[in-house]
Amino acid sequence: MSGIKSGTAARPARPRAHVAIISGLSGAGKTAASKLLEDVGYRVVDNLPAELLRNLAQLVAREPQNYERLALVVDARARDAPVAFQQAVNALEARGISPQVFFLEARDDVLIRRFSETRHRHPLDSNDIGVAASIAREHDLLAEIRAEADVIIDTSDLSGRQLRERLYGALEESPTGAGIALNLISFGYKNGVPLEADVVLDCRFMENPFYIDRLRPLNGLDELVRDFVLAQPITGRFLDTVQELLDATLPGFEAEGKGRLTVAIGCTGGQHRSIAIAEQIAKRWREDGRGPVSIWHRELERV
Repeated sequence: MSGIKSGTAARPARPRAHVAIISGLSGAGKTAASKLLEDVGYRVVDNLPAELLRNLAQLVAREPQNYERLALVVDARARDAPVAFQQAVNALEARGISPQVFFLEARDDVLIRRFSETRHRHPLDSNDIGVAASIAREHDLLAEIRAEADVIIDTSDLSGRQLRERLYGALEESPTGAGIALNLISFGYKNGVPLEADVVLDCRFMENPFYIDRLRPLNGLDELVRDFVLAQPITGRFLDTVQELLDATLPGFEAEGKGRLTVAIGCTGGQHRSIAIAEQIAKRWREDGRGPVSIWHRELERV
């Protein structure tokens, strides 16, 4: 017989709210990120006074069905951004809600150019100290928030579409019990190491398809390049070593509360070896049923 008494029904599972906190440097793209979150159903609350954050947290905890997706923007416009940020985190965590913190940044020269192009005044430039000095002050002001961020996105060279892919990819939530999510980024060292990487793998020791005429115009997604890279004896040993590294470190990352691990795989130009290796790591990850995996081939966006 059923364990449910006659005339009663099992209660549906209570929805769980997901709260994203968006912070970062002025001019780094917080407004664009907020609009992207709105596009996927997030209610965005921008620059809410710190004293009202506790009331909002209570509301989210009391009515999660109405606030399943909420984004808070906390930045330098607050009188004391680190205090406002900590108040928001504390108020949410006290009610069983762990927010996901995003920090957007860009190189100083890029930020200066953006302010020059838009002719907007920097929020910290109250005494006409200039954009460069205001950016330096903002770096110091937001350092504590950056240190607490779950996801750091450098928008210096990102298009709107690339920002959308990075943001949405990071928002993917692992199913219960599915394990840590893996985010792979292939890149070229000549364009710099991705700042958001937790682990960086270098595959420049492999033979480079760039120096083979028939392979040079292709990339690591093409079968000919993939077969060339994977056929090298050292590649199999490298992939096995990577798997051993992940097996050894993942429990530690998970114990630290990390739900997503970002692994960057680099070669010289980011067109051949790094792409082929990233795809193979993803293939093994899926075959082992370890959890969600996403891939971003950074340099392909530059072509």
